[in-house]
Amino acid sequence: MKIVSTLRSLESFLCLSAAAGVIFLGSAGQALAHAHPVHESPAPNAIVTAPSEVRISYDDPIEPALSHLTVQNAQGKQVNQAKSSVEGKAHKTMRVALPALAAGQYQVQWVAVADDGHRTHGSYKFTVK
Repeated sequence: MKIVSTLRSLESFLCLSAAAGVIFLGSAGQALAHAHPVHESPAPNAIVTAPSEVRISYDDPIEPALSHLTVQNAQGKQVNQAKSSVEGKAHKTMRVALPALAAGQYQVQWVAVADDGHRTHGSYKFTVK
């Protein structure tokens, strides 16, 4: 009788462990769903003629209402007057229009919130010649 009880307890434990493993593995893909840049224009550390916009493409769709990017000059003043926007049905590209930029260094700061709510952010610099 004691052996049967022990076997049932072991069987229950193994079933619960297997179920927990399936749930964990099933949610692992969601936990890794962060939107990361795959292409920036202008590129980080690039030396360019004055661009008319900054455009960043991401590897996962981003939420337009929660994602944004800004461009600042070397003194830290925001130079884009337009609000950034997320383009297309795929929601993988964010852009912001720029006024005519003077020669100097600029910093792009971005926040991207993936469709599942995970937030990433970053910044990079480019130089206008």
